[in-house]
Amino acid sequence: MSLDALYQQIILDHNKKRVGFGLNAGGFPSHQYNPTCGDEITLTVRLSDDGTTISGIEWEGKGCSISQASASLMVSEVVGMTIPEFEEFANGFREAMRSRGQIALGEEEFGDLAALSGVSKFVARVKCAMLAWVAAEDSLALTRESLN
Repeated sequence: MSLDALYQQIILDHNKKRVGFGLNAGGFPSHQYNPTCGDEITLTVRLSDDGTTISGIEWEGKGCSISQASASLMVSEVVGMTIPEFEEFANGFREAMRSRGQIALGEEEFGDLAALSGVSKFVARVKCAMLAWVAAEDSLALTRESLN
């Protein structure tokens, strides 16, 4: 199996078996919509009791396999990170997605999210891959505001 085929399989698997899918009441959800293609997501970030660590992410959405897999893959990788770790990780993901194929997501750092590296070559698809990330950052900001 080629690397491209493996990456495609990871995306398809996460589109079908979505990690973190299903919203519970509570938290500070963020709803994001991509008018270009119709993808949408509602996502809630939950923090640890001391407010320093991402303890969970729940989401619901509909759209293309890239947007749905990106949300699922994100949840798989970031739950358990501290807020600064998440912010650095999200910035690295964003930089790679906006690089137009110049920066690959390394498997050592980004795990299965590396499957989305090829998306950065297609500008219209970058918004699909970033949708859950924008929602997570927004929900995190809302959650942090409520703690102050």
